[in-house]
Amino acid sequence: MIAIDGQPILTAAQMHAAEDAAIAAGTSVTALMQRAGEGIAAAARRLSAGADILVLCGPGNNGGDGYVAATTLARLGHPVRVAAGAPPKTDAAIAARAGWTGPIEPLAETAPAPVLIDCLFGTGVTRPLAPEIDATLALLSRAARLVIAADLPSGTDADSARAPDWATDHPVTLTLALGALKPAHVLHPAAAACGTIRLIDLAIDRPDTVAVAGGPTLPQPGAASHKYTRGMVAIVTGAMEGAARLAAVAALRSGAGYVTLYGGSGQGGPDAIVHRPYDPEALADDRIGAILIGPGLGRDDEARARLAALIAADTHRLVIDGDALHLLDPDALRDRRNPVVLTPHAGEFRALFGTPDGALIDQARSAAARAAAIVVLKGATTIVASPTHARVHPAGNPWLSTAGTGDVLAGTIAAQLAQPHADPLAAADAGVWLHARAARIVGKSFIADDLANALTPARAGA
Repeated sequence: MIAIDGQPILTAAQMHAAEDAAIAAGTSVTALMQRAGEGIAAAARRLSAGADILVLCGPGNNGGDGYVAATTLARLGHPVRVAAGAPPKTDAAIAARAGWTGPIEPLAETAPAPVLIDCLFGTGVTRPLAPEIDATLALLSRAARLVIAADLPSGTDADSARAPDWATDHPVTLTLALGALKPAHVLHPAAAACGTIRLIDLAIDRPDTVAVAGGPTLPQPGAASHKYTRGMVAIVTGAMEGAARLAAVAALRSGAGYVTLYGGSGQGGPDAIVHRPYDPEALADDRIGAILIGPGLGRDDEARARLAALIAADTHRLVIDGDALHLLDPDALRDRRNPVVLTPHAGEFRALFGTPDGALIDQARSAAARAAAIVVLKGATTIVASPTHARVHPAGNPWLSTAGTGDVLAGTIAAQLAQPHADPLAAADAGVWLHARAARIVGKSFIADDLANALTPARAGA
């Protein structure tokens, strides 16, 4: 079993194409099924503590994986039973069924077991389960103390992340993604139904244009570093200075060497924050690595004018967040030379882009293409997308649902974007990762100020 950090995410069609390519290169379907079934068996044997195992097998190749797993467990002397809802239909599944020498119980009549392995249906499912199968799975899963899903809980739509009722009401313990992760492993509601997710490697080539975020490689200061080479962040503020100060503290504590607030009263926050009046000419300073606009900006005519001036000037990298997203025409960004990062939550995303076609990851990439920008779509799963790539952060923290945490994220991203020669997608990805790490450090019932301060130990440990 492999942890999912950094692992590629494939749609159902991409997964089938990857398997077809492996078969064309000389790996048989039977060999892939053997790898999957043996991986499932190894995980179940490791976690079951010797308890009886019930394997549910469907008619397709997912069921074939189950027959291989059951055969492997029996060969190792582990107590195992098999139940099936229908006979196997594919050649590989029929061959796997032939390797099982024990009885096969009817699915509707089988008795529960302490450990349940669900191999009924895999990534090919696009319709909800029949009610009687959903009810049987619900009964068997509730009676088990350990439930393992092979690839996905049966009835899950791999691409849309629609989850079946039985697993929504009673999430499985462990989902073993076969060969690659699917969107349903990281997008809700299915991600919650999958429980803990681990990968079984099938030794096939997989595109990594979309992947789970891994730990970033962050720049470290050297002997010749100074405050400007560490990255200077300028924050354009307005009516609500507290939000801008939170972003400024976050930028400093996540690695920026110099942070200046332009606008506001010129007071408040740590002494390390530099306060200056709003001045478009000062914002042309070529030492500035990135400009953040949105936290504390307001939505009046003056705020609109400040945003328009920054977009038109096109002198620096921009992070556009909060209030500024409500004033933005994303099509106005298309002709810019300097990169832009947009940080909408779901409501702001819909206001900016409507509902593009496809599942959530595809929507984020479509929005990034339209705006010619990096889009950070915030939520229970946060997606960092360019027009061609995406990095997915599935471990959302519900304690982040408090005022100001988005301002902290914007400042964190701006600090990464301000680094010399920073790749915009990697910078946004690193900012989201640091923000999540800081949230884990502060734990529960924190305020945004705590989160911003926790970026120092988060950055130190990275």
